[in-house]
Amino acid sequence: MLSIIDARTGDPVPARRGLTRVEAHVPGYDATALRVLLVADVLVRALEIGGTQVWTLLGAGRDRAELRAAGAALGIRPFEDGGDTGSGPGEGRVVHVVSEGGAAPDGVRVAVAPVEPADAFEDAASTPGVLAGADPGDLRLALLARRHGLPVRLDAAALDDAHDTLARWRRAVAGWARQPSKPVPDEVREELRSAWEDDLDVPGVLRVLRQVETADLPEGARFETYAYADRLLGLELTRDLGTLA
Repeated sequence: MLSIIDARTGDPVPARRGLTRVEAHVPGYDATALRVLLVADVLVRALEIGGTQVWTLLGAGRDRAELRAAGAALGIRPFEDGGDTGSGPGEGRVVHVVSEGGAAPDGVRVAVAPVEPADAFEDAASTPGVLAGADPGDLRLALLARRHGLPVRLDAAALDDAHDTLARWRRAVAGWARQPSKPVPDEVREELRSAWEDDLDVPGVLRVLRQVETADLPEGARFETYAYADRLLGLELTRDLGTLA
């Protein structure tokens, strides 16, 4: 069962099967705000994989349109406006996803460490430097590569590494898909779930995929493993199916 660490108390909080409201809180549009939205998106995916019904809300002081557009480009599913959090589909637990040190109402909090440099992503259309025009998939993977409680630095090396990994994995998945499907091995499925259920340890999920990439497994099992993990990661790992000659 998914368990997250409440940033207020330091205690683990197990997920519930009933309705859970996930609220992402950001002051405005910058790189750290996008990371907050991405962590909230992964949290929602993990809860839904575990059978929890989720209602998502965005609390932003400004730049909502820019946040929504950038989030959509990164594959983050839409969040409703969080103006009136007192209404919605019934009562349930509330989990607030906030930037480290950010304000939020009382309740369980997931704290997200900053992106360094945090001002490098103000406007992808006009910002000079390495992040301007970055591929959304590469950027999503680069932001997922460290645990949400640790700062992440986005530079040319980080984005190049993410690009190379994502291209290699998509190409491999497309090749594995040409072989008969095989189920995800039980021990691999357990490793994946143990990672993401441990306070959203996405880097742990990525480590399992790197092991599976070269493991002595049927190609059909490797394909199904990557497709299964991508329900959490949202990296479109099956995007290139049917493109190999």
